[in-house]
Amino acid sequence: MEGCITMGLGYTLTEEVRFDGRVIQNQNFDTYELPRFSWTPKIESVLIDAQDSDPQGGGEPAIICMGGLIANAVYDAIGVRLYQLPMTPERVMKAIKEG
Repeated sequence: MEGCITMGLGYTLTEEVRFDGRVIQNQNFDTYELPRFSWTPKIESVLIDAQDSDPQGGGEPAIICMGGLIANAVYDAIGVRLYQLPMTPERVMKAIKEG
């Protein structure tokens, strides 16, 4: 679960393949911004013993919702919707200016 949350934060906030025409600009991990442990929040997973239901996936669902969760948090904070990932500071500032 923690890994999927971290991956979701990455695709939501920083991970983007950038092109200049048909040439990929960030061809290495030194320029492709992956999540760092130094900026990931403390994640606390709580497992619930649901004896009346069949076993289901545990980690994968966490990655699916991260874009929407962060987009809603940004909207609650600044009142502007973002529709493109990753939600970089530049895109947030542009959305604020465009109102």
